Amino acid sequence: MIGLAVCSGASGCAPIQPWERGILAKPQMAISANPMSDEMRGHIYGSREAGAGSNTAKGGGGCGCY
Repeated sequence: MIGLAVCSGASGCAPIQPWERGILAKPQMAISANPMSDEMRGHIYGSREAGAGSNTAKGGGGCGCY
């Protein structure tokens, strides 16, 4: 029980106050440095592999078509 209490207390979840959201919205806090480039790279990869991308349910034809 003590281990469970310690793990749940150290989980790192905390409510974010409105004045703290500006800090988290900075470009340095983004998961990807260039999300548009990553999206285009994923689209090209999906088209070349002739399969659906990880974020769509549509299948590709291998030619870059939708």
